[in-house]
Amino acid sequence: MSAEKASPVSTFQKRVNAEIQDNLDEDIELELEDSDLADLLAETEHLPMHDTLPRQAYFNELLRLQRELIKLQDWVVAKKLKLVVIFEGRDSAGKGGAIKRVTQRLNPRVCRAVALPAPTERESTQWYFQRYVPHLPAGGEIVLFDRSWYNRAGVERVMGFCTDEQYEDFFQSAPEFERLLVRSGIVLVKYWFSITDDEQHLRFLMRINDPLKQWKLSPMDLESRRRWELYTKAKETMLERTHIPEAPWWVVEAVDKKRARLNCIAHLLTRIPYEEVPYVKPLLPKRVHNPEYHRNPVPHEMYVPDHYATLVAEGAK
Repeated sequence: MSAEKASPVSTFQKRVNAEIQDNLDEDIELELEDSDLADLLAETEHLPMHDTLPRQAYFNELLRLQRELIKLQDWVVAKKLKLVVIFEGRDSAGKGGAIKRVTQRLNPRVCRAVALPAPTERESTQWYFQRYVPHLPAGGEIVLFDRSWYNRAGVERVMGFCTDEQYEDFFQSAPEFERLLVRSGIVLVKYWFSITDDEQHLRFLMRINDPLKQWKLSPMDLESRRRWELYTKAKETMLERTHIPEAPWWVVEAVDKKRARLNCIAHLLTRIPYEEVPYVKPLLPKRVHNPEYHRNPVPHEMYVPDHYATLVAEGAK
């Protein structure tokens, strides 16, 4: 077989291996603690590498950045700050993965992600920005928009879901809307996740063939592949007309998922000057014992069946 014919197969196999590794790494991240890092990584070190960033370095840096995010969160709460972060980009660009790493170790009462569905019939008759306003943060909150009002400048424009007049009105209104948010005390940060045509093609193929990720592909996503160039033109217009000093765009190179996540989080931490809030350890009160209290037994039929008792017993042998 010639090198030309072998190359695409080899490239695709590398991407398959990388996706398998990334799925395993997501599981590791959920349980990750500093003391367990080396042991957890050793279990999957046999997998071929795709990302240019060593996995050990990635996990160490991710943990460091997430510790800093906790400090930022505490500062936001202490100072009653309001932070809005917008994540935009093509389908499969890695927005969701970055958002997951930001929120992973934060308090969901402080930091929440917002991903709105398509507007209802009633919402489509409202002022365009109206459906987003209720999700804006109060003092001491962080809101991450997984897509935002920029749907009008992207998918709605390319798919013909808005008129030319609505499209032009958006560009007149969006900068003023964002200036209003900033004047109200909101810190607004906007990220565009950028991937190549070939990378999106490979990620779509991976989703098509992965039963755990097929739900991520909608008919709209598939149609976006055919309209790649139209999306490119729409993106260029959007960045040009809504890149304002009060809320500039920041472009994240996202072909390498792990580096994109780290770069995005590291940059986000520079958007708000923060300090570590002193932590006062609470005193754990003693358990009050009432000699007259007797715990009632729970009926056996109320318990969830232990389907895995056999596996546990076998593992103990």
